Amino acid sequence: MAGNEIFAGLGQGNVACLGECMVELVERPDGLLARGYGGDTLNTAVYLARLDVPVRYVTALGDDDLSDAMLAAWSREGIDVSSVFRVPGRVPGLYLIRTDSEGERHFTYWRDSAPVRQLFDETSAQAAEKALAAASVIYLSGISLSLFSGEARGRLFGSLGRLRQGGRRIVFDSNFRPRGWRDISDALEAYDQILRMADMVLAGEDDFKLLNQTTGASLIDFLARYELPEVVVKLMKPGCVVLAEGSRTDVPVAAVVQPLDTTAAGDSFAAAYLAARLKGMRPAKAAIAGHALASVVIRHSGAILPQDAMPADLFGTPSNLDQS
Repeated sequence: MAGNEIFAGLGQGNVACLGECMVELVERPDGLLARGYGGDTLNTAVYLARLDVPVRYVTALGDDDLSDAMLAAWSREGIDVSSVFRVPGRVPGLYLIRTDSEGERHFTYWRDSAPVRQLFDETSAQAAEKALAAASVIYLSGISLSLFSGEARGRLFGSLGRLRQGGRRIVFDSNFRPRGWRDISDALEAYDQILRMADMVLAGEDDFKLLNQTTGASLIDFLARYELPEVVVKLMKPGCVVLAEGSRTDVPVAAVVQPLDTTAAGDSFAAAYLAARLKGMRPAKAAIAGHALASVVIRHSGAILPQDAMPADLFGTPSNLDQS
């Protein structure tokens, strides 16, 4: 079976990442704060662009100086910002990161009035769908879903359904933050809907543990009911399981490293995996690339690596798995 069946006919694809970027404040050991910008799907978009995948970011910002600075930074990374909507009089959301001695992050958010929450309102949903339609692959996360009210999320799902019928591929990352949801039942209903239309799912065991504590089923058994074409299960221990092409492949991390900061570990894995698949690599090889990039990212502070720290030959990472 061809290694690139999901993306057959797309070439290397054009990816639209849907989500939110916020002002990021990182608390340093001395208590001072460093300002940056971050968001899960934005992080993935940056790494996709650095891996030579054409990518656009679909979101909404304000008309303030911070929003201007975000757009300029994304453009410098090679991201297409023509699908970023501007909302007069509004400002982006904000979050604070504290990192503990184990490299784990703790977040505090101020985002209830962020302009992206209007993206699928009745007056703007058609324009947002048109922006997504400009790409052949649409990438979104559980955090993306949590941005919208029930009605707006319904319009988003309607758009995704039409776009998929029109030949676009839907890639979903399970990234879950409880604070963004009204309650767990609301989240489970949204996840059920997106899993019924996704072509590829990147699912985290830790997300599933938070989401679904009432069933004894494993994450792999849970996802099996959706008959998804391709699934990557990111394990709580280092490594992942790839379910694709009718088989299961366990892909361990080549070398476990002590993290300095786990910010964007999953986002960078997703970018490398998706980029590898779009370049025609087999799923197991794509997972190796995902591990390789994430292992570098977690050894640096912050979500985005300095340009000179990017792995030089990410897709040539050696392995005893299928190299074709």
